[in-house]
Amino acid sequence: MNAAEQATSLETASKIATITNLIKTDFPDARVDLKPWANDPDTREQVDPDSIDIGFHFPGRSRLFQCRSVLIQIRFHSDDETHIRRAIGIEAAGFDHKGKQWQMSTVQDWIAEGEGQPAPESVMRLKEFCQRVLEVFNQTA
Repeated sequence: MNAAEQATSLETASKIATITNLIKTDFPDARVDLKPWANDPDTREQVDPDSIDIGFHFPGRSRLFQCRSVLIQIRFHSDDETHIRRAIGIEAAGFDHKGKQWQMSTVQDWIAEGEGQPAPESVMRLKEFCQRVLEVFNQTA
């Protein structure tokens, strides 16, 4: 679900703002998009309400990331007993005018796979970013 729509509490809004700042720090050329999903019935049907989705867009096609835009989907799970909501993983995907070029999941093996492979240093930067995002959402007060 679009990050802008998930900012329903001060705590969540603050964490989304922290992620926005991480993107601006780690990927200074990128523009952050808190509403990466279109607001149409077909898209709405596929949106995961247990996720926070943030996109970032490079000014052109990034040679190092082999894409123009990256979609980050932070996935959550609420424990039925403790009612604690935790970030359980991140799905990242790179897109350009041809569609999805690569994807990476922290739930699986943290390997970027797909038609266009990002440069190894870009994959490392993305992995470090994902680790910090998980830490932000799973820190306890």
